[in-house]
Amino acid sequence: MRYSIVSSKDFKKQFDKLDEKSCRIIHDKIQLIKENPFRYKKLKGRKFSNLFRVRLNLNKKETRLIYAILSPEIIIICLLDRKKDYKDLKKYLSKIKK
Repeated sequence: MRYSIVSSKDFKKQFDKLDEKSCRIIHDKIQLIKENPFRYKKLKGRKFSNLFRVRLNLNKKETRLIYAILSPEIIIICLLDRKKDYKDLKKYLSKIKK
């Protein structure tokens, strides 16, 4: 099945603030997601049943790229700082649902 990639407004804001190296890393990961969206770890107990995360190390900070698979689209939701322990995820998910 062919999936199309859609970015949320929050992700676009976060992406625009990153340096070139980090943007390239994220772009490469998104290409891998497009090839096989089920390759990364699935998150459990969230509002979406098909919510996944990609581990990233951007500028020596543990970061997670969160995305949801809602056929035929893959929605790139946000970049989460790992030290906050996914506490902001609920905020980002509520914006996507609207």
